[in-house]
Amino acid sequence: MTYIAKPVLHHPRLPTNALGYTWRDYEGAISTLCAGCGHDSISAAIIQACFELSLPPHKIAKLSGIGCSSKTPTYFLGKSHGFNSVHGRMPSVLTGANLANRELIYLGISGDGDSASIGLGQFAHCLRRAVNMVYIVENNGVYGLTKGQFSATADKGSKARRGQVNTDQPIDLVALALQLGASFVARSFSGDKAQLVPLIKAAIEHRGAAFIDVISPCVAFNNNPESTKSFDYVRAHNEAVNRLDVILEREEITADYAPGTIETVVQHDGSLLRLHKLATDYDPHDRISALSYLQQRHAMGEIVTGLLFVEPESDDLHGLIGTVDEPLNALGEAELCPGPSALEQYNAAHR
Repeated sequence: MTYIAKPVLHHPRLPTNALGYTWRDYEGAISTLCAGCGHDSISAAIIQACFELSLPPHKIAKLSGIGCSSKTPTYFLGKSHGFNSVHGRMPSVLTGANLANRELIYLGISGDGDSASIGLGQFAHCLRRAVNMVYIVENNGVYGLTKGQFSATADKGSKARRGQVNTDQPIDLVALALQLGASFVARSFSGDKAQLVPLIKAAIEHRGAAFIDVISPCVAFNNNPESTKSFDYVRAHNEAVNRLDVILEREEITADYAPGTIETVVQHDGSLLRLHKLATDYDPHDRISALSYLQQRHAMGEIVTGLLFVEPESDDLHGLIGTVDEPLNALGEAELCPGPSALEQYNAAHR
């Protein structure tokens, strides 16, 4: 196999962010995925989001499982921490890393096979425990590495490239995330960078479990007209509930807008998520309504995208279990092993 390295030299006039980095500093290796794969568009969106947020690459940890999607962390944030785990086990590895070092920004990259099949239990417990992470599923409805069998997210009645019809009911990961208590739930399309980049930025700024399901057409096995995960189908059936941009902390700017046209959500760190509402009757704070809206639009053959739910006053796993502020990996032996008397007091408190 021939390895093609990216040139080290940068164009001297590339734009820089607040840290002095260019977007090239957030790239990884050259992609070996199929030309036109939606996953590469998601990688580009992650690169742009991290560049625009001026995140230090060494403060980011990217983790994945197995599959085409799980290869993609190689193609972005080459200067960040990375771990490629076994099939479906990314959430538990990320949870352990997050408990050890809460100061890193955690990106969990997975696929519909990795999260909706072998890793479904891991997906569920990671979200319900409110692990502070951005969980991105690159969803194409097929097993691309094993030649295009239907995955658990493929819609019933959808046809494969060779004519096979899916007879199984699909698993809707967005609906599951809402039911499991994720405090930030969104869906997007790999071909809609204007929507996806702000969603990723908002998810990074959010405290708690932030889940984004990204429909990402497989150009090799699942981009035929009869597939509901194809590029053309998603473009034609996309129902966006809002347009998004993210405003980081700064002096307040006030304006007088017509009622119902803008929804502003204050994040835990004071940053603002601004929603330009297209559907004036859609409330991104109502979990039950979000579930109902998903089902109604799915029955009409539409794919709902945008920020579907956000919980402004959210907490994460560390806050819920009361860990110390100092990262556990920075504590010494005296703090980690306080001795038999402390253990006896702890046990007595649970009798």
